[in-house]
Amino acid sequence: MPHPIVQWAQIAANYHRGTILLGNGASIAVSRRFDYRSLQAHAQENGLLADDVNDLFTFFETFDFELILRLVWQASNVNRSLRIPDDRTHQAYLNVRECLIQAVREVHPDYEQVSDHLPCMYQFLRSFDTVLSLNYDLLVYWTMTYGLDVQDGHQFKDCFLRNGAFDDAWRRFRELYRERTNTLVFYPHGSLALCRNLVEQESKIHSAGAGLLEAILQEWRSERVVPLFVSEGTMQQKVSSIQNSYYLSTVYREVLTSQRITLTLYGWGLGEHDRHLLRRMRGTGIQRVAVSVFRGDQVYCNYAYQVIQDDLGPVHVDFFDSESPGCWIHPPAPEMDQLR
Repeated sequence: MPHPIVQWAQIAANYHRGTILLGNGASIAVSRRFDYRSLQAHAQENGLLADDVNDLFTFFETFDFELILRLVWQASNVNRSLRIPDDRTHQAYLNVRECLIQAVREVHPDYEQVSDHLPCMYQFLRSFDTVLSLNYDLLVYWTMTYGLDVQDGHQFKDCFLRNGAFDDAWRRFRELYRERTNTLVFYPHGSLALCRNLVEQESKIHSAGAGLLEAILQEWRSERVVPLFVSEGTMQQKVSSIQNSYYLSTVYREVLTSQRITLTLYGWGLGEHDRHLLRRMRGTGIQRVAVSVFRGDQVYCNYAYQVIQDDLGPVHVDFFDSESPGCWIHPPAPEMDQLR
């Protein structure tokens, strides 16, 4: 029997002030440039990878750009600090870095290309109290900065301080200060805007609006930092990368295991390599899960329903049309005004 797929406005009230998890489908809905298998695959298919860079991916048995960049960066810095002549390691780091920068430039749209969508994205995300973005791109960051100019009494908070450091007492950001309502934002797999330095200190790169992407790429070129995001890998590889980061492990240990009643999944394929996130939320009190569906895909509905029951336990599941009014990049439906 087919699963009913409803309009978002029909179920939005049941998920108001709950948690939303955004997958790659959310980014693809904004720009088709995000529709690629992985940064490494894009770079390889477009001839961006030098032979030595390919050798590194093969040797470490990974497709994770961030991991390879961090490994050769650390090796290069160790050699330099010990005055060990080794131009080849540093050149490998430069090659990996430039491949990553070029790949990001080719797949990531500019601010001006997505800015028209920001008002709708803002209105949709502000209805939740927690946003978990699995995407390393800047769409959610740009949505947050867009909201700084919206005088509606709402505030987005990512728990990073003005100096760029993450405040691990993140629960205190739930408290209302000057705002009437707020939404906390987390990146369980990191983000382009996050980085770590030579001594593994993690921070956020600040730059409002259109200049952020260029500021990030320039910071990478400075050799002061490397990016902090988990781009690819098996579930075991991703969990290992998460545990090697203070910020990511804090989100994994504390944020995902926080109590919640509802969960909305938007643009997430529930792939085997990411199910550790869903399993982490088992036992947190979730009673209802809303799942976006693209173009009435019943095969996906059957798969998603079974995965959710297996990973979260017996919960109620609603399916909604990912292109329905009021969600993500579509204008808010009139019914949504009653929820604010």
